[in-house]
Amino acid sequence: MGRKLENLKPEGVWKYFEEISKIPRGSKNEKKISDYIAETAKKLGLEVRRDKSLNVAVKKQATTGMESFPMVCLQAHMDMVCEKNKDKVHNFEKDPIELIVNGNILTANGTTLGADNGIGVAICLAIMEDKSIEHGPLEFLFTVDEETGLTGANNLQEGFIESKILINLDSEEEGQIFIGCAGGRNTIGYWKAKYQSVNSKYAPVIVKVKGLKGGHSGLEIDKGRGNSIKIMSRVLSPLCRLGGRIASFDGGNKSNAIPREAEALVYIPVNKLNDASATISQYSSIIREEYSSVEPDLSITMDEAKSKGKRKVLQKVIQKKVLQAITALPHGVIKMSADVKDLVETSTNLAIVKTDAGKISITTSQRSSVASELEDIVGVVATIFELAGAKVETNSGYPGWKPNLNSPILKLAKDIYKNMFGKKPEVKAVHAGLECGIIGEKYPGMDMISIGPTIEGVHSPEEKVYIDSVERFYNYLIEILKNLKNMS
Repeated sequence: MGRKLENLKPEGVWKYFEEISKIPRGSKNEKKISDYIAETAKKLGLEVRRDKSLNVAVKKQATTGMESFPMVCLQAHMDMVCEKNKDKVHNFEKDPIELIVNGNILTANGTTLGADNGIGVAICLAIMEDKSIEHGPLEFLFTVDEETGLTGANNLQEGFIESKILINLDSEEEGQIFIGCAGGRNTIGYWKAKYQSVNSKYAPVIVKVKGLKGGHSGLEIDKGRGNSIKIMSRVLSPLCRLGGRIASFDGGNKSNAIPREAEALVYIPVNKLNDASATISQYSSIIREEYSSVEPDLSITMDEAKSKGKRKVLQKVIQKKVLQAITALPHGVIKMSADVKDLVETSTNLAIVKTDAGKISITTSQRSSVASELEDIVGVVATIFELAGAKVETNSGYPGWKPNLNSPILKLAKDIYKNMFGKKPEVKAVHAGLECGIIGEKYPGMDMISIGPTIEGVHSPEEKVYIDSVERFYNYLIEILKNLKNMS
């Protein structure tokens, strides 16, 4: 049986993308993909080094006659966001990604595709292998754990790479060159879970919010998409006014993804079940109408549930504090940039709510390209948590990347794009964390851009990559490498 992607162009890119799609590579589970990259480079006769974090650096000698070109590093991250539809049976620690080709689109079967940043990794591997490409001295840097902590980039040591020019392959819009990014932090509030029992006068029901698009909490935060946790809170509040008691409330999976689904186990007074059903119907109609143009598949349901265990529910005071916090917490765009058109400057994402035997936690993520604004929105979120009686934790986050409009690699990339495609590329900053911010701190003076083919729906099972965009992008990148002499 032949390879599923064998007829796609460029052949080398799709060969490697299909191979790495078979390898588990969720964030913090990159040992196998790191091994694969290192072993592949060794088989190709290239110089390989690996650090304690499992970052991999590879060197490829210049094409004969091009040794004097400046060395450039192509950089991608190994890990992927592991999201799936609720009804999809898939184990990201061992199951391969099921690839689906539909015309010009490549997607996955009910899971994230991993094109973020698997396409970048595959492009690097293809260039490592291809001896027909003309280029100066090359480095390839593959980092771990970009999606959940940027720890690979954070742990890079002096001398791990030598290049003074870096092309990051983790952008997702063809025809756009990114020269700046937002910094970010996570803020978490949690309460000690206190429970009490309810008697047989209460009936258990399962309330579900699903069918939302979700997506990247930076790139899609301005799209007005629904937040399953916010929507669930709007539904649970009136149920609680009917005497409902929450046993559990869980939604979202990743701090950098807009939550798509949420589920709550609620005990309703038996004599209020009809009222509860009517309430769900009423709120479902209202909220679906509000989101009709952006979330056509939104579903809000309530179904009978079997009583589990000792019929424990949260104490009323904790229940109230959690719902009040979710109601008060901001979600979405806080400020648009006054300097860069259509750029979100500051935002916050209400990402995860989780209930377990010991505590209830709410995870949020804040982003901004302005350091002082990032501190401010973190303070706003922390204050809301504190007013709701929660303990608060916030991480150190990651730095932004300040744009350099005088960048030599930017000028070259702009000129080549115009020559190839007859139009100017857009030069932009992105409202997301890129490793360039950290790499720029680790290697002062590094001249950087971030580019990539068109990928949509990242961090969700709707993720898809446009096949023809990958081919155009690959040819564009090769042309940049061929012309680096103009920077020597």
